[in-house]
Amino acid sequence: MTDFLQDYPDGQILSLDEMGLYFQATTTRVWSPVGQTPLIAVSPQREHVHYYGALNVRLGHEVALPLPEQTSETTAHFLRHLLDCYPAQQILLFWDRAPWHKGAAVNQVLEANPRLHTLHFPPACPDLNPQEHVWSQAREAISHNHTFRAFPQLKSAFLDFLSNTLFRFDWLAKYAPPILFDV
Repeated sequence: MTDFLQDYPDGQILSLDEMGLYFQATTTRVWSPVGQTPLIAVSPQREHVHYYGALNVRLGHEVALPLPEQTSETTAHFLRHLLDCYPAQQILLFWDRAPWHKGAAVNQVLEANPRLHTLHFPPACPDLNPQEHVWSQAREAISHNHTFRAFPQLKSAFLDFLSNTLFRFDWLAKYAPPILFDV
């Protein structure tokens, strides 16, 4: 795998992860005048959706899809979505060892698509996954301290942010062997 881009110069390197987005806002920092305690609206709703996301670590583009759950079937659905997004290119996919990344549905997609290559991140190392940084930026920009009145508005704003933001990380230069990336 260390010569992926040498073998496939037009290949795409993606980093995949999932997260849950809840309508309940998370309060991070709140500024107010001294002596004036701000009122923070808290919704009793526990609506949520799962997002699957894959960051193209060379280009900074994000492919994200909201899905109702994290299962082998929804992972397979997202993998097919990625294959549709990159219809003629080889894909090197970095991901963790989550239980929903395994199973018959995922194995069928991987076996049917030899242009989809996978590598696992080391166990218990989320800081190595650039997609985790995408989630962090999206939460900071959209879902922390949010004031959306309806969950569909929050979901839409979150997906818009992911789709319209270029995420640049020096992940390849920092962690990958030199043969994996263009110097």
